Amino acid sequence: MAEIRHVDVLEPLLKANDYLARRLQQEWTDRGTLVVNLLSSPGAGKTTLLEATLRQMRDRFRILVLEGDIETDRDAERIRALGVDAVQITTGGTCHLEAHMIEQAWRPLADRTGYDFIFIENVGNLVCPASYALGEHLRVVLLSVPEGDDKPKKYPKAFRTASVLLITKWDLLPHFDFNPDHAQREALDLNPDLTVLRLSARTGEGIDAWIRLLEESRQRIRSSR
Repeated sequence: MAEIRHVDVLEPLLKANDYLARRLQQEWTDRGTLVVNLLSSPGAGKTTLLEATLRQMRDRFRILVLEGDIETDRDAERIRALGVDAVQITTGGTCHLEAHMIEQAWRPLADRTGYDFIFIENVGNLVCPASYALGEHLRVVLLSVPEGDDKPKKYPKAFRTASVLLITKWDLLPHFDFNPDHAQREALDLNPDLTVLRLSARTGEGIDAWIRLLEESRQRIRSSR
């Protein structure tokens, strides 16, 4: 009978991904570019948050958005409509972005202009993207009010590996059975170092604090060079 062998390929794949991610992060740090990786479930409001953010930042900073989706380039079109550079990464079924995808999308633009910020909108999914570093300086996880306040313990890795938690669609709080204090407490139990902000891209509540966090993070990156 033929010998049956089980080969675990996930660990070397993740190691290769992490190696490239570290290399990308160092290159971006050297350039003074802050890279932000946005993770969330589908429909949590990543693109809408980006639109609200870009409207306030596009006149003062050079910004690139890398959009990850399984199909279509609709989100990239929304970003380009604001006059901001955007590259669509279509995964064709893969449920997350990987560092090599980011490098392939960014590398042709690397020397065209120096970007102050790169935003990566990951594929809508709280499971797979949490395992793949992309070279980001900030990993930001979004939790929207309509999703429910129990998501941190259901998807712990996304919250453990993030540095910022945004509770989004805050304007909908009166219409849903969502306890923000419970959600925040569960997230901080998993990751006491999380910065937590509550905001609404539709009304603008909390957006100034979010942009201030981004600008301060970029300044720390530039100071560390």
